[in-house]
Amino acid sequence: MRYLLILLLCTVVLVSCQEEYVYPSVVTEFIDARTNGEGKLTWLITDQGDTLDIQERSGLDGLCADSTYRTITIYEHLEEEASQTYPMVKVYSVQQILSISPVDKNNFSPGEISTDPLDIQSIWRSGNYLNLILLPLVKEGKHIYMAVETELTRHSDGHQTLSLILHHDRNGDEEAFTRKTYLSIPLSTYKGKLQEGDSITLTLNTYQEGMTSRSFAY
Repeated sequence: MRYLLILLLCTVVLVSCQEEYVYPSVVTEFIDARTNGEGKLTWLITDQGDTLDIQERSGLDGLCADSTYRTITIYEHLEEEASQTYPMVKVYSVQQILSISPVDKNNFSPGEISTDPLDIQSIWRSGNYLNLILLPLVKEGKHIYMAVETELTRHSDGHQTLSLILHHDRNGDEEAFTRKTYLSIPLSTYKGKLQEGDSITLTLNTYQEGMTSRSFAY
């Protein structure tokens, strides 16, 4: 009887280990997804500039050819082979997100920049992007988001600060429930204007802090 109990316990442990083993080690991140000449997602490009080949699968076609989409993607690194040009990944989910290039404040009339409140889950800089996970209160209306460049200041030490403000217009929508919203602000247009040692300040209106700013090294 004791032998049978030990055998059953070993079997349970073995099955448990086997069940745990099947779960893939996935990565979830903001990343660029690039299509080929036929409009199929073929590569992922990380914010560090690394290119990843997407393993062949259905459901990734019907897009604009030779285009780059900003996304949140869930993927798994696969075992590398010597013949591969780039590391291969298996994609489980791709969600396109808003990529809002900064617009000069002079494109707005006085009082036209809207700063309706929302809350922040996280903001960080990664490569040529500022990435934002925001928590606006919504119901069913379409909210409008823009990044507005307010000034580029040169300091006495030669370093510069790029000042941005988040334009958030809830467009008359009611504040019913929180919707997680993903945004990226490309910084590639500032290549050559900003140098190492410069900084970026993003200002936005929040429920918890009012008008508040976050600063990042360039």
